[in-house]
Amino acid sequence: MQKDIHPKEYRKVIFKDISNDISFMSSSCAASKETVTWEDGNEYPLIKLEISSSSHPFFTGKMKFVDTAGRIDKFNKKFAKFDNLTSKPEPEEGE
Repeated sequence: MQKDIHPKEYRKVIFKDISNDISFMSSSCAASKETVTWEDGNEYPLIKLEISSSSHPFFTGKMKFVDTAGRIDKFNKKFAKFDNLTSKPEPEEGE
């Protein structure tokens, strides 16, 4: 094993799952610019997560559907004007 490759300065950090607004405290050495006051009245660094065990379908047993169809339609509508510029006219039969 290599020596001195692991960080030595772990501290208490609050992790917040922004998809379901659940927070938990753990030890970490991850950097954070935000802080939050925890239940014990002390202020700790805050790290926001998009998904954690409290919201992941594997752990919850529930599927969460994301509106990807709306995003695709919005993209197509936004860039439809460029479609006419890049498309070439198809050759007629007999040419």
